Amino acid sequence: MDFISLLNLAFIVIYALILGLVAPYVGVKSEKYGSFVPTALAAVAGSIIWIILTWAGFHYDEAWIWIIVMLAMPAALWFGAKRIDKLRA
Repeated sequence: MDFISLLNLAFIVIYALILGLVAPYVGVKSEKYGSFVPTALAAVAGSIIWIILTWAGFHYDEAWIWIIVMLAMPAALWFGAKRIDKLRA
């Protein structure tokens, strides 16, 4: 793994941390799961989407891969947290 790939992964993790910090203020909060679940959902979803898009031929210096990942991570956080909340109800 080269240095640029590590920086990309670090950026995805930092963005997931920011999303996790903001999650309780946008309605993604429940007593049925811990406070790190939204952060973990965003980090895993971002990493998986990044891998899929890289395999699909997107390059890390193109804007499209970043736009797709940055919009999909909050969506995965929202829907994943709501699904976990519904399953544990």
